[in-house]
Amino acid sequence: MSVEQQKKEKEHAVEELWRRYKEQGDAKARDELILAYSPLVKYVAGRMGTGLPAHIEESDLISYGLLGLIGALERYDPSRNIKFETYAISRIKGSIIDELRALDWVPRSVRSWARQVERAVTKLENELRRAPSDEEIAAELEITVDEFHDILTQISSASIVALDEFWTLSGSGGDRVTLMDTIEDVSAPDPSRAFDIQAVKELLADAIKRLPEREKIVIGLYYYEGLTLKEIGEVLGVTESRVSQLHTKAILRLKGRMKQELEPGALSS
Repeated sequence: MSVEQQKKEKEHAVEELWRRYKEQGDAKARDELILAYSPLVKYVAGRMGTGLPAHIEESDLISYGLLGLIGALERYDPSRNIKFETYAISRIKGSIIDELRALDWVPRSVRSWARQVERAVTKLENELRRAPSDEEIAAELEITVDEFHDILTQISSASIVALDEFWTLSGSGGDRVTLMDTIEDVSAPDPSRAFDIQAVKELLADAIKRLPEREKIVIGLYYYEGLTLKEIGEVLGVTESRVSQLHTKAILRLKGRMKQELEPGALSS
């Protein structure tokens, strides 16, 4: 039997499991689907675990992710033109993020600094009409440049969301999407929701274009090319720590811009 035939047989078997689960409520089919898609959980947990403190075990992330996978199985509609893997990854990420937030392991001081840096960057960009330098941001925060870099390192170590953070779309009845993993369903009955999702994509793309060149490169290599911070450092000829700082600055800059654009009613007005 050829590889192509084996692939088709596997796909057919999975389709049959979906039919048994959705049409007959077959619990055994549900369990087999969980097993079939469980590698997705390990993949997402592994990716997210690289930026977390050492005391956060990957096995815990997998447990949290399984809850998201089960929820995705229950809510997924095979008749819609969306790949389950794409839909499930978004749910798995959301489940892991929700559980980590519930643990509240990030020190309050770090959260506070993240908010202050985000506000300072947004304020300076509005005033200067360009990306502020590290020196200008540090001056706005009334700290030294070295202290600013230390703060960026702390924020980076505590960062668990970055571009995977969930946003609630205005006028969508509470629907949530991620900035990077928005799913446009062309068969969806509500055209306004599809419009909002596309608007978020366009806003994010525009915000990324306006990043300083090095931060734009880091975002592109990390999120689109899948390089690690260490590998990006080798490309740019800087340390992994410096890449981490550039990544953190870019994320805070993007979050500030997106928050401005995604104020209630901004997309629907």
